[in-house]
Amino acid sequence: MSSTGGAASSFDAIIVGGGHNGLTTAAYLGKAGYRTLVLEARHIVGGAAVTEEFHPGFRNSVCSYVAGLLSPDVIRELGLVERGLNIVKRPCEGFYLHPDGSSIIYTHDRDDVARQLDALCPGDAAGYQRLDDDLMEIVEPVRQLMNTTPPNLGGGLPDLLGLLKTGWGMRHLSARAQETLSRAMTMSVADFLAMYLKGELISGALGYLAAVGNMQSPHAPGSAYVLLHHSFGEANGKDGAWGHAIGGMGAISNAIAKAAEDHGATILTNARVARIATANGIASGVELADGRTFHAPVIAANLNPKLLYGKLLDPADVPEQATRAINAYRCRSGTFRMNVALSELPDFSCRPGTRQQLHHGGSITIAPSIDYLERAYDDAKGGGWAQKPVVEMWISSTIDPTLAPEGKHVASLFCQHFAPELSGGREWDDVREQVADLIIDTMTEYAPNFRRAVLGRQTLSPKDLEREFGLVGGDIFHGCLHLDQIFSNRPVPGHADYRTPVRGVYLCGSGAHPGGGVTGIPGRNASREIIRDLRRRKVRAA
Repeated sequence: MSSTGGAASSFDAIIVGGGHNGLTTAAYLGKAGYRTLVLEARHIVGGAAVTEEFHPGFRNSVCSYVAGLLSPDVIRELGLVERGLNIVKRPCEGFYLHPDGSSIIYTHDRDDVARQLDALCPGDAAGYQRLDDDLMEIVEPVRQLMNTTPPNLGGGLPDLLGLLKTGWGMRHLSARAQETLSRAMTMSVADFLAMYLKGELISGALGYLAAVGNMQSPHAPGSAYVLLHHSFGEANGKDGAWGHAIGGMGAISNAIAKAAEDHGATILTNARVARIATANGIASGVELADGRTFHAPVIAANLNPKLLYGKLLDPADVPEQATRAINAYRCRSGTFRMNVALSELPDFSCRPGTRQQLHHGGSITIAPSIDYLERAYDDAKGGGWAQKPVVEMWISSTIDPTLAPEGKHVASLFCQHFAPELSGGREWDDVREQVADLIIDTMTEYAPNFRRAVLGRQTLSPKDLEREFGLVGGDIFHGCLHLDQIFSNRPVPGHADYRTPVRGVYLCGSGAHPGGGVTGIPGRNASREIIRDLRRRKVRAA
């Protein structure tokens, strides 16, 4: 990967943004024989899926931090394992904490989990198994839907046929599965889980999955969909499983980048795009902030739709209706992200000891009830932050010694809810460390040694996530995963097929279907549509 010039000036396609989806798009285009250029504004490719040193001797996945949603098709078709990607199984899936001292270790043994649930709330084991069975029955058909191009609303006969085909593809679902899918798409996560579970700890832990990157009340209709979105995990072929990429999430991006380069793509870092050039309303190339220009009839944008439409495209090229829709597109993740260097493992009051144990090897979650999630949202919705934050911590060094010095550890802390814009004239730059202290204090309530074990930390407020990684509003999904912003509505009605109103300009990032997460699916899907247009000469190769 080059950080300077040296690239030819004309290509068949230019990818704006070297995140994992942009790299995926480039790899597929290169594999199809098209000359492709990737332009990344930062000094490193990967976007939010990167591994960097944040404290001397300590590296970690800076933003995204667990692997499980990456498409098996992308892994296989791009030969990522052959290019060094190694995703390993975690010792356990999760460790859920309650302030009363109770806890659940979500092991890989479903019967063991069932015994723990019944011990806390008799009957929950059966309810949990019904929930798991119901979700797993609908995951595969919905996963297939994620790999399709959504039909455009109002797009004419071809898109109407596409919509009918989508419905026809669901015909094999049982009546119970159809009911589960309908409920998961429309109900609040609180009401959805209450159909299966009574215990507050397991309800809070599973309710948390609907709060990940989703600043929304657990009682909001449709919030159960985000729980479903996070059920698509398939680490190493096991449904619902999440794993760890050895070397951190940057290992995923690096493997995809290698695939792209092996197929002829040119990748430039420190190459910030200032605008997309057009001629008579048709894409012709890009101009960089440093004045360099590159030409191509295809421009694929791997960035938030608001940045594409609001910063890079000439407003005169975009229809007024599309502009209004993009202006109304919502981005508010409610996320605060931390990475910490640790001198020792957390010593939890409910399961004492700093020597590595099973519970250290999964996602350690503080979300002890639906009410806890609701209070966190209530605190933040008026322009503030949760006084009792929701925290998920993953100590990646427990299975990956490449990330920390011997005997030391690194941990990712993913926290909700934190308003992207603060009230009362406050700025995130002024309160960032105060809020970080609150998060550290919250974890210390459960593991008394935690604060003194912290050797160093990296703190990323919603404003930092926007500035550094282009996550508008700090939104990790490049747009809220609400019912009016998914499938044929993503990012806006009429342009859900990865094509924008400007001929030759495409959207290939998480702002397109099927949304966020390190999946590679938006990039794979977008490349399919770009190749189709190139072959039909709707756009012409350079």
